Amino acid sequence: MSRVIGIDLGTTFSCVAHLSPEGPKVIPNLEGMATTPSMVCFTSAGEILVGNLAARQALANPEKTIFAIKRLIGNKYSSPAVQEARPRLTYGLSEAPNGDVLIRAGDRTITPQEASSHILVYLKRCAESFFGEPVTECVITVPAHFDDHQRQATKDAARIAGLDVLRVINEPTAASLAYGLNRNPDGVVAVYDFGGGTFDITLLEISGGVFHVLATAGDNFLGGDDFDQRIIDRLRADFLSKHGIDLGSNPYNLQRLKEAAERAKRDLSFTAITEVNLPFIAADASGSKHLQTAITRANLEEWTRDLVERTLPLMDKALHESGLTANKVAEILLVGGQSRMPLVRKKVGEFFGKDPNTQINPDESVALGAAIQSGVLEGNGAKDIVLLLDVTSLSLGIETENGEFEKIIDKNTTIPCRKTKSFTTVDDNQRRVRIHVLQGEGSRALENTSLAMFDLVGIMDAAAGVPRIDVTFEIDADGMVRVSARDVLSGREQKVSVHPSSGLSPQQVENIIEREKKKAH
Repeated sequence: MSRVIGIDLGTTFSCVAHLSPEGPKVIPNLEGMATTPSMVCFTSAGEILVGNLAARQALANPEKTIFAIKRLIGNKYSSPAVQEARPRLTYGLSEAPNGDVLIRAGDRTITPQEASSHILVYLKRCAESFFGEPVTECVITVPAHFDDHQRQATKDAARIAGLDVLRVINEPTAASLAYGLNRNPDGVVAVYDFGGGTFDITLLEISGGVFHVLATAGDNFLGGDDFDQRIIDRLRADFLSKHGIDLGSNPYNLQRLKEAAERAKRDLSFTAITEVNLPFIAADASGSKHLQTAITRANLEEWTRDLVERTLPLMDKALHESGLTANKVAEILLVGGQSRMPLVRKKVGEFFGKDPNTQINPDESVALGAAIQSGVLEGNGAKDIVLLLDVTSLSLGIETENGEFEKIIDKNTTIPCRKTKSFTTVDDNQRRVRIHVLQGEGSRALENTSLAMFDLVGIMDAAAGVPRIDVTFEIDADGMVRVSARDVLSGREQKVSVHPSSGLSPQQVENIIEREKKKAH
């Protein structure tokens, strides 16, 4: 087997790692840095820049510089997440014929999967440069609350990049692996994962090298980008009030504000006050205008306190679903760049009644955990010391009569798993039953995500309520779903491997791969 790498494909930064004989290690990027900005830029000369190179010229080329791709991948254009993101972006979005979101970067239109694949190609190159040999296999992480569409879209991005995904694991779970390896901890660990675009809280029980996920809760639309936006909104409002000019109407100004907000937020994790200074940011008949203001840590906490507090009910939810209380948690791990904020650390400490562990690197731990799992799959000895028992983060089931949602596999069920539930017909001599596969927590079908739809035909003639139709759900270790329906009397069966009703079809992925191969030659 070739080398297997672990990849954390993040909203703001991405990281790649491997399992060495001394333990998991980050693979530096081609510039020698541990993490890589999750940014892609298309230049006027036709070049594709990734990471730091893309970030450095974002100000000069904002409409062709793509960032925060993770908030788009696997989502419909009409989704609240995409519509909320649109005014924050310096590049354009449009709707695909199937309702998916498309990215417009100048004269290019690409899918989020393709955009993400450029970042993954770069991380693959970093690993190949590090090892001095080709790398084709990986373990990749996703937020715990990514649904099946988003997980499949992430796998498609990796496939376009020339990577075979051996396993998809949840980011908080990966971080717990990085924490637990060689420490031999026993007890319940809470992983508070606050990244650039998503928030997850996961409770695990660790015992004798077995990592058993108990419960997970989260919000796919809450992250560090929202904190940046609060600063941007305040800077825009103050400038508009003072000068009558809206800085957000110009993509170049919006990019300057975005970079300034990110710097200010980072600074305020380590200092009590910082200054935003953007000279010549606008002009009117009276001359050039400059933006110069001081922001204190107290200001930032006032503007974003509600965002931090949005995580508290989710922690309550995870505790309730695990059957635990806060005092049963032995260790709290902080993951993701936003977890560095002092207010976040304070609130987490108050909630659990103990200070969180700050010894792990919040930017690298997820990739390091993925590397440990890659070592398990690579068969280099890690399988003898680590056993991962993850869970499904969302319930799965089917639509029943009157539009109800019948759960077949409940959330927080350990995976892989298999479960069967019996149903029947509602009409006499009914020969066909439509199986509508759903994912979510709503009681009504329309409140949940549609994953697939298929028909079981050839049911034997019988009065309504007589036929027995067994619907079986299977979830593999990656959280991918397969569903079958079987008429017990006739023995007829129909199966489907759930491929998202949106996203790229297998043929579209192959076409993109072939197109990229031709470009490379």
